[in-house]
Amino acid sequence: MPRTSRALGALLLVAAAGVFAVGAAPAGGAASATAATPLGQVVPAPASVQAGGNPYRVTAGTRIRVDGSREVRRVGEYLADVLRPSTGYRLPLTTRGQGGIRLRLAKGPYGAEGYRLDSAASGVTITAGEPAGLFHGVQTLRQLLPAAVEKKSVQPGPWLVAGGTIKDSPRYAYRGAMLDVSRHFFTVAQVEHYIDELALYKINELHLHLSDDQGWRIAVDSWPRLAAHGGSTQVGGGAGGHYTKADYREIVRYAASRHLEVVPEIDMPGHTNAALSSYAELNCDGAAPPLYTGTEVGFSSLCVSQQITYDFVDDVVRELAALTPGRYLHIGGDEAHSTSHDDYVKFMDRVQPVVAKCGKKVIGWHQLTGATPAKGALAQYWGLDSTSAAEKAQVARAAQNGTGLILSPADRVYLDMKYTKDTPLGLAWAGYVEVRRSYDWDPGGYVPGAPASAVRGVEAPLWSETLSTSADIDAMAFPRLPGVAELGWSPAATHDWDAYSTRLAAQAPRWDALGIGYYRSPQVPWPAR
Repeated sequence: MPRTSRALGALLLVAAAGVFAVGAAPAGGAASATAATPLGQVVPAPASVQAGGNPYRVTAGTRIRVDGSREVRRVGEYLADVLRPSTGYRLPLTTRGQGGIRLRLAKGPYGAEGYRLDSAASGVTITAGEPAGLFHGVQTLRQLLPAAVEKKSVQPGPWLVAGGTIKDSPRYAYRGAMLDVSRHFFTVAQVEHYIDELALYKINELHLHLSDDQGWRIAVDSWPRLAAHGGSTQVGGGAGGHYTKADYREIVRYAASRHLEVVPEIDMPGHTNAALSSYAELNCDGAAPPLYTGTEVGFSSLCVSQQITYDFVDDVVRELAALTPGRYLHIGGDEAHSTSHDDYVKFMDRVQPVVAKCGKKVIGWHQLTGATPAKGALAQYWGLDSTSAAEKAQVARAAQNGTGLILSPADRVYLDMKYTKDTPLGLAWAGYVEVRRSYDWDPGGYVPGAPASAVRGVEAPLWSETLSTSADIDAMAFPRLPGVAELGWSPAATHDWDAYSTRLAAQAPRWDALGIGYYRSPQVPWPAR
């Protein structure tokens, strides 16, 4: 991206963020409490912002206008559920009348997830080509309302939406977050809590890391000891846990209601001690190892030479694919240090067709590019800036040959990396990852030699060796997660740290209202508490 284009985009956003739709600040004081949030003060940055005109005010007479479709009504009900507790207003849904907040589907240049938001004194209209676009537009509307709108008790308002127009659509179709539920188990309620946080920033893929050395977290009817035994512990000991099939379906349903697609991962051939401990016959020597509650990696492997291994894979993939309406199934493939290269290639050659047979597309960690990625497969790059040129070149060659890339560089977007040496949670094997470092890179040109067209998007993994509560998740995800979301959504021309850090700082009162604990990085100009 030319430096001039990036600078222009940043200036446009700053200009939009600097326009108040209602009155100026009182002389000698801060901005008035009645000033509407500027249209440009949104994360992720919208593609186009044109501020102007009078604001719309949500009042007791406001109605949410929807058409007759079930999908639009669902988005309207979601919006009403957000607004009612804090405003105290009824906000009924209606298919008639004028003004208010209107949600509409229409043909136009919106794509699968884009939207247009028009705000004037007479009302707010969000228009999209698909329900996902309407939902994303609603997230923008949330951010344009005062942060107190997120509270669960009646607040005084006023509830103003600045006048003007936002036209918005994503840079990348894949904008993901991974939650490791294997090292520490997280309940359905905890996962759904994270889904709500992801939705606010237009994340559309939830990657669940369902198996590892420390725990197997999904019920498989044909291999019941995987969950009963393999899911019975976690890092540091403790009860662990697993999802029944009904639990998993509920997570999928809830994610879909927030327009996120669930990407389940069964990591193999390495990271398999929980499975090996559950069934002795999966081990080459026929002896089941004990359950593992430590944090070392690379010591386990399925027995590539045995047919029962592929019977196991076939059963697990078949049952998991049947539960998963989404397009993808992640087969892991990282840190298989106890599997020889030849065996790794043989294993991937046999397993990838199983995924295709079950109607899913393969995703694997970028070590998959050391084998032969299947047609349509995606490789998830988790290397560092300092990863060897040879390894990066291997990934680039696969991309040149048609393999899509999801970018998750560990020293940029692994949310479990410590911010600084003083961060109480997290790890530091990839270095310390402050907020600016997490944001300040370009996915389109990150892997040398990989075509920009091969990049399908970005994903922020959150590994849970040191995390066991929702508060732990929040502390490591915020404030870095919104920056990764912006890298996935916003045009490259808007990418500017100074402008972004100002918009990010403005999110803090919203997180306070939502009860999200976060790291107050000294790199960000946070408002005073």
